[in-house]
Amino acid sequence: MIEPLQRGQTYHIYSRGNNQENLFHERKNYDYFLSLYVKHIVPMALTYAYCLMKNHFHLLVHIKSDEELLKDLTGFENLSGLEVEKSLNRSPSRSFANLFTAYSKGFNKEYGRTGALFERPFGRKPVHDERYFYQLLIYIHQNPQKHNFVDDFRTWPYSSYSGITSTKPSRLERDAVLELFGGADAYKQQHVELIDLDED
Repeated sequence: MIEPLQRGQTYHIYSRGNNQENLFHERKNYDYFLSLYVKHIVPMALTYAYCLMKNHFHLLVHIKSDEELLKDLTGFENLSGLEVEKSLNRSPSRSFANLFTAYSKGFNKEYGRTGALFERPFGRKPVHDERYFYQLLIYIHQNPQKHNFVDDFRTWPYSSYSGITSTKPSRLERDAVLELFGGADAYKQQHVELIDLDED
């Protein structure tokens, strides 16, 4: 039996298309998934890295503890606060299930298909130490090159690689990532060597 996601724990979350189907056909699909991610996951988790590819995706997230969620709730009197309050009463696993269900419904309607879109259950691996976190973050960014979607992972538009060093507004945990790597230059340099983890 798959263990439910636990609050206060960091995870590698991943999934692929059911029956090896593609999850994303065009740019608007990636954008739609990310918009639903903001709604369902951002209120209850911190995002360190992500990569969306045609037939699968990877996320590196920290599920907020009850204390972190309550801290977020302090002073909120708007929709964002309501979403955080909902997160307190909803299991983290349910939030991800809601994301996948919402995306699947929109995707199925758009392309005239029926049935499950994502493999079930979705994959999750706890991240217990800093070295694994570090390697996993690089691995996630390098995934499009590993799977031959592009020759250079840095050109893949649907990952957090460039977002970490960008100055544009973002919901990524940039400061934490750059601190771990020792700054933007070191972050870029340490992504040069390809990392092979048995993660998918």
